[in-house]
Amino acid sequence: MARKTNLEHTGTSGVDEYIANTPRQVQGRLRKIRDTIREAAPGATERTDYFQMPGYSYEGYDYDGMFVWFSFKEPYIRLHLRPPVIQDHKEELAGCTTTKAIVSFPSDKEISTALVKKLVKSSLKVMKDKSK
Repeated sequence: MARKTNLEHTGTSGVDEYIANTPRQVQGRLRKIRDTIREAAPGATERTDYFQMPGYSYEGYDYDGMFVWFSFKEPYIRLHLRPPVIQDHKEELAGCTTTKAIVSFPSDKEISTALVKKLVKSSLKVMKDKSK
């Protein structure tokens, strides 16, 4: 079930269900990604109604305010970002599989929370700068 929820009001969203439906061995890493995104983007709306995967938005911007998503697709945990974030950080992402908008981290390896936070903030900046 897809939901759009501002966590400041309810404390829950469809993201709990999304994580619970993934293999047990990746759930901790997905929770860590979630916590890192929430820390990097306080007050963002957490939702699963856009692409049926966990995503984060702020009202008042293009693309329904969406600026980052995460997902699991064997054998990767994926972070979906606004272009050109990945291109702008290609040196830091040299060991990862990437597309124009997706970074794929091997699900059996630790993921740098500092890197995730940096990418999330960069994606948020791209969204905000585009609206100027």
